[in-house]
Amino acid sequence: MISAIQKKEDHTIILTVTIPSDDVMATRKQVVEELAKSANVPGFRKGKAPAGMVEDKLDPEAIREEILKKLLSKYYIQAVEEHKVQPIVTPKIHIQAVEEGKDWQFTATTCELPPITLGKYQEKVKSVTAKSKIVIPGKEKLGPSLDEIIPALLETATVVIPRILVEQEVDRLLSRLLDDIKRLGLTLDQYLGSTSRTIESLRAEYEKKAENDIKLELVLNKIAEDEKLVVEPKEVDEAIQKAKSDEEKKQLESNKYLLASILRQQKTLDFLKNL
Repeated sequence: MISAIQKKEDHTIILTVTIPSDDVMATRKQVVEELAKSANVPGFRKGKAPAGMVEDKLDPEAIREEILKKLLSKYYIQAVEEHKVQPIVTPKIHIQAVEEGKDWQFTATTCELPPITLGKYQEKVKSVTAKSKIVIPGKEKLGPSLDEIIPALLETATVVIPRILVEQEVDRLLSRLLDDIKRLGLTLDQYLGSTSRTIESLRAEYEKKAENDIKLELVLNKIAEDEKLVVEPKEVDEAIQKAKSDEEKKQLESNKYLLASILRQQKTLDFLKNL
């Protein structure tokens, strides 16, 4: 394997990986043999036709896809280990060359955790929470608002968001919006017209939201790490038991890591409220 790495200023990483033709051909043979086991060829019992005869009847594109399924993950992991990369996101794969009898090449775009500078966030947040600690006779004491705390927190923090994180979050938001629009029985054009938007303005809006959401998540994770805020397995189990239905409980059981992340984030927000 031959691989090269490019690191961008926003901590995006591009790995360019070359797969040797020998491995491509060996994997191709394996794929064809596997497909031959389930192929129906006139004059032969199922799976008993010669691989060469089966290959002539197979879609070349389907064979390439199966080869890539077997090789991409393998060579991506090797490249990550070779360059000592610590990705925090699923890579975006772009196939560059898949010529018959030659080396294949692909790029994998990913990113590492960017440096996060919190600044004097405690002082800034305390300037917000201090207001809620003032007791006015005859009036109910209200806790600090997250709508005030979060902007104050982000104002002091510095972090360069990798572009791939923003793109993936925007794609997720747009996909969810399209599902919602479809459920309403509308087309995207109808929705854009009714909201006086264009696809460009909508994407720009979602990019801004994505950047703020990702920055907040990274900053909260950094605070939790610095303050040693952890979620115990017992807390995760207790949250699962509070599920309102068996279906919800089942979903939480299968996503314990995500649930623990949410609980840790809530702990961090509670920590900020109490500053």
